[in-house]
Amino acid sequence: MTYSTHNLNDTIVALATPPGVGAIGVIRLSGPDAIDIVNEVFHGKDLTKEASHTIHFGAIRDDNGRILDEVLASLFVAPKSYTGENVVEVSCHGSNYIIQEVIQLFLEKGARLAQPGEFTLRAFLNGRMDLSQAEAVADLIASASKASHTIAIQQMRGGFSDEIKKLRQQLIDFASLIELELDFSEEDVEFANRAELKKLVEKIQSVIGALIQSFQLGNVLKNGVNTVIAGRPNAGKSTLLNALLNEERAIVSEIEGTTRDTIEEVLNIKGVQFRIIDTAGIREAENTIEAMGVEKTMQKVQQSALLVYVFDVVKTQPEEVWADLEKLVHDNVQVLVVANKMDLNPYTKFEHYFPKSEVGSEKWEGKWEEGSGKSEDKSEGGNRNWEATEGSPVPEGSPGSEIGEAHSHFRFPISDFAWVPISAIHSMNIEYLKEKLYEAVLSSEMVLEGTVVANARHFEALQKANESLGRVMDGLGAGVTSDFIAMDIRQALHFLGEITGEISTEDLLGNIFGRFCIGK
Repeated sequence: MTYSTHNLNDTIVALATPPGVGAIGVIRLSGPDAIDIVNEVFHGKDLTKEASHTIHFGAIRDDNGRILDEVLASLFVAPKSYTGENVVEVSCHGSNYIIQEVIQLFLEKGARLAQPGEFTLRAFLNGRMDLSQAEAVADLIASASKASHTIAIQQMRGGFSDEIKKLRQQLIDFASLIELELDFSEEDVEFANRAELKKLVEKIQSVIGALIQSFQLGNVLKNGVNTVIAGRPNAGKSTLLNALLNEERAIVSEIEGTTRDTIEEVLNIKGVQFRIIDTAGIREAENTIEAMGVEKTMQKVQQSALLVYVFDVVKTQPEEVWADLEKLVHDNVQVLVVANKMDLNPYTKFEHYFPKSEVGSEKWEGKWEEGSGKSEDKSEGGNRNWEATEGSPVPEGSPGSEIGEAHSHFRFPISDFAWVPISAIHSMNIEYLKEKLYEAVLSSEMVLEGTVVANARHFEALQKANESLGRVMDGLGAGVTSDFIAMDIRQALHFLGEITGEISTEDLLGNIFGRFCIGK
């Protein structure tokens, strides 16, 4: 969609509330004639004489005097409005018939239907907000968790914009001195101190680098964490999914291969959304359908940001666990290794699976009564100590009776993984598992206090700006002439300006605002 400035000076109208039957519907008008258009059909007060930020009760009548509805008209007089123009919001009853009749009446009086995002576009063009703040409006509307809401609010209030503007202004100050040197190139003078410019560029690159690094976290918090539950058949993956969701979402059976296709659900933990995907068991497929399920599992694993590998402590040997992880783990993925069915094996020693892992002793109070398969629970919330009591023998043939060397040549450090013992069928230690899931993504709310980049367009612009600044540093080191340094600084300024909208094109604006809902 292309927005042209020639059609942004008229008056637009759109439904600002979601379509469908509701208690009320809010119809928004913006433009120079917004108040006059509403006033022509509003019977109650003369809206043209009323103050800004006031609400008035009256009736909407058509040209035949027929009352369409009794409404409230909220006035926002330019420039003190969302768009910077005259804005009227008419709150009527939520009948689809009433809403369409009222909108049609406004169209007949000279308004036109708004394009997607056109109200916010006008706010941007009228200087009410910059481009990154405008994009945050769409993110705020789409936010489905506390974390995504926090990032959108921070960006909408200008936290990210202010940081970019400061960086850009510092560069502009030096760029002006470089440009001045070009005017006196024949006299071979330097107005910009090269040492100070180098320090400035290093400082800006450090800030931009931190913003670029934050994108991975920001993208996860904005869109949710792509989390895959994987493991061998009958490891308890579907039972774990049900325990996490606290509902019978997946079919659970002792028959291997019950799960043939992926099952996806959303789990909210402390305001962060996890898109949990239960997958088919990993094994040599016995038929075409099962092979397709296993293939899809591997595809989902490769796309995951968080891998929850589940294994059965009764049946799975340590070398099998590490062989599975060798197949599943990929770069840039967080891994949680979940030992399931701990209630069936009180003798498992986790050191045999994870020789270098930390044992959270405060989580595992209580001990097993040898031979009974029952535990004496001394902890709150049903947490158990699923280790053999100190000094107790580990039975021959039980998982962990032999350490094995399967892990010694593993291509990923053992310390990269967190492990959690559970009994999914009894929902034991599920809350602790949720804590570990959260920590794998965001261990502290303090992270959100800094500026976090969550927009792919901003991320790309920052990368390009950083590349341009890298060329500035190379040029300063090589002693290149001012014109080449000035060119690279201009490029960096251009990319930083694209973020806030100080540099924009109609195609860019159309691409951004065309994704908004109509009415915003």
